[in-house]
Order: sequence, then structure tokens, then C-alpha cells
Amino acid sequence: MAGVDYAALKKGGFMRQKQKGFFSLRIQVVGGNLTAENIKTVAEVAEKYGKGYVHMTSRQGIEIPFVNFEDIEEVKAELAKGGVKPGVCGPRVRTVTACQGSEICPSGCIDTYSLAQELDEHYFGRELPHKFKFGVTGCQNNCLKAEENDIGIKGGMEVSWVEDKCIGCGVCEKACRQGAIKCEGNKVTINRDQCNYCGRCVKSCPTDAWEGNSGYLVSFGGLFGNQIYKGEQLLPIVHDKETLFRVTDAAIDFFRDHANPGERFRLTLQRVGEVEFRKKIKEAYEGK
Repeated sequence: MAGVDYAALKKGGFMRQKQKGFFSLRIQVVGGNLTAENIKTVAEVAEKYGKGYVHMTSRQGIEIPFVNFEDIEEVKAELAKGGVKPGVCGPRVRTVTACQGSEICPSGCIDTYSLAQELDEHYFGRELPHKFKFGVTGCQNNCLKAEENDIGIKGGMEVSWVEDKCIGCGVCEKACRQGAIKCEGNKVTINRDQCNYCGRCVKSCPTDAWEGNSGYLVSFGGLFGNQIYKGEQLLPIVHDKETLFRVTDAAIDFFRDHANPGERFRLTLQRVGEVEFRKKIKEAYEGK
């Protein structure tokens, strides 16, 4: 269609379909959560302006296919009445995905949804050389597959043993899937090199003899598509959000400053070299 600003439409969540004149609208779904009102509104819009169905994406999103170009502004207005916002496409920070985290899941070490909201408020829609994805998962079960994302954040716990509360039952040793904990008589030891911060010892102990300090395990440069690369954890566990956001700011700024147009974060790191990136991330972590 002549005169159509497709870049602007992508920024507003509209993706051109194979069928001429029709678009799919991507809805902003932060951390996988929608209210009942949101869902009702999306259903009504799909019935009125689409073909009566929606598509659930692999990243917790919702898309309404077969929106006629002439109806785009009406669709946006109808969705806004129900508190529904369009997502984004193209070279931008996409909607943040998250598992249910500690507020719902007994395995969760962090409140993933509130963190996803904060990340979304801070970064959503920011224009970059290519798309950029955040994923937040609550624990080592990794339901959200954090390392597939450009930046993945996984909940963890740095643990410590409280000797005078321990009854020597051995439950923590059995609960530890890494074999990091050994119970010998009245003494319990932990191999820090084997510990993966899962917090299972804390959650399983019947006498609270294990204490956990929750934090964030951050991975960088994940890629899952034509090329597959597991994001790398380059830092110790991060215990506060101020440090976490310094680190994520540094990573996004590095990508913005060094990437070629159409180049994913992992490919930028491979082309530029990771030495400089590791230096920038370490500086951000240390607050320099």
C-alpha cells in the first residue's frame, strides 16, 4: 500500500500479513499477565475486527490476526478502553516475559512479575539496532528459559548454614541436586563451587537452619533462532535492583553503540569481541 509508514505500524505492534491489506496486532502482555477485563476486550476486538480468534505466541504474547488496515485506529481505540496496549515489532526492546515467580510458585526465589513490570517500564519499545528480549525466571527450574534471551534474569539464593538451628536430619543433603551439601554427624558443609543458588536447602529445612539471601543471576547474549547460543552468566549473583539495572543499562548501551543495523546482540559480541563487553559489565556491577 503506497504511503503506508510500515515502520510506524511496527512500532505500534502491527505486523503486515501475507494477505494484502491485513495486519496482525501484537498485544503488550507484561510477564504473561492479563486481567479478565483485558482478555474480554481482546476477545471482543477479535470478533469485531478480526476473524474471531487470537494467536498465543511463544513469548506469552497475544496477536489478533486479520485486522484490516482501514480499521487500525478504531482497533487501538477499542483496546484502550479495556486497558489493553499494543506491543511492538521491529528493532526495539520487546515485552518482558516472566514465569510466575515466588508470589505463586513454591520454588521461586524472586518476585518475577514485579521485576518484569519494572524492566518493561524502563526499557519497553526502546529503539535499538535489532530486537532485544528480556526473560525473567524465578529459580533454577528455569521455566522461562532465561538463557535464550538477550538478557536473562534468573532468581537465586546465596545460602548460609545456621549451626545452632540444625538437628542433623540430612534433609538438605537429599534436597540438593548439585551434591553441594554434605552432612557428617553434627557438621554440615557446602561446596560453594558446586552450589547453583537454587535455594532448595532453604526451602526444605524443617528448622530454618539454612538462610537464603535472594538475588539475580544474569545471563547475556542468548539467541534462539537461525543460530542458537546459550546466554552466559558473567557476574556473581546480584542482590539489589540498583546494581541489576546498572548492569542491564550497560549491556543495552553497549549493544546500541556497537551493533550494526539488523545484528542481534550475540552476533555483536562475537564480532566486536567480548573482552570490552566484560569490562563494561564489571564496571557497572562495581558501580564505577
